Amino acid sequence: MYNYTKKLDILHHFEFEYPYILILLLLILCIYKCPYTLKRHVFPHLHLFTKFTSWLNKEKFLYSLIFALLITALSSPITYDAKLSNHRKGRDLVFVLDASGSMGESGYSKKHPYMSKFEILKNIINTFITHRFDDNVGIVVFGSYAYSSVPLTYDMHSVSFLLDFLDVGIAGENTAIGEGIAHATALLQKGQAQNKVMLLITDGYQNSGQTSIKKAVAQAKKLHIKIYTIGIGKKSDYDAKLLQKIATDTSGKMFTASNEEALQNIYKALNTLEPSHIRSQNYLNKHMLFLYPLSLAILLLLYILTKKEEF
Repeated sequence: MYNYTKKLDILHHFEFEYPYILILLLLILCIYKCPYTLKRHVFPHLHLFTKFTSWLNKEKFLYSLIFALLITALSSPITYDAKLSNHRKGRDLVFVLDASGSMGESGYSKKHPYMSKFEILKNIINTFITHRFDDNVGIVVFGSYAYSSVPLTYDMHSVSFLLDFLDVGIAGENTAIGEGIAHATALLQKGQAQNKVMLLITDGYQNSGQTSIKKAVAQAKKLHIKIYTIGIGKKSDYDAKLLQKIATDTSGKMFTASNEEALQNIYKALNTLEPSHIRSQNYLNKHMLFLYPLSLAILLLLYILTKKEEF
């Protein structure tokens, strides 16, 4: 667990939950214009009905006021006090995914024997990011080369949407681990969070790319980026010693995932190692105000009905 000092700012606000409804206030013009045009043709000498006209003007005003109050109530006016934490624990988190040809192999999962390792990995990441409430998440994909497929963002829906478009071979068939780490480091360098984390997932050995893994890791360490490494499949399939060294040099941890269940357990462990639970520190104290204009509109309507009985 991480200890931190709670410091809250209280912000007072007033707003309409459905402000677009207020455009209906323009219909008030019809209360005045439409009946007047009709009566001008039926009664050409309206000036003879001064007393009656006086009451009609007053009635129109009251109807206009009632209509305005009802529209205001429908737009749902509210006041609220927002308490926001000044000490967010969110971190910049980048997934570095191996999309080389070997990630297309099936048989990794007993439940889903026909699904490829990469498809299973994407499903687990989708579940994982639904719990990252305040992290800034990005994705780097590497194969023969590497590129940033998703920039750092708080919008987990966008991350999930773009993740679905990734597939095996999208960056080539080989494995350029150094390129992946370098691109992820460049992406994290643009972030503003103090805590920067990289999750490197691969099932192979480096056999491509011009970037040295040693130099890429040294640059990440210089920027205080913590790297967690995950080897997928049999230990003989990937360079376990290299993944262990990368994790050790950056104060991270190395995991092995021989099947889908083991991979799911790893992400559960990562949720414990790199928690994200700040959103519970922010809340709204909301007060609904629609009853005030609604009640006044009802009272005015009753007043009009009472007055009409006198005429």
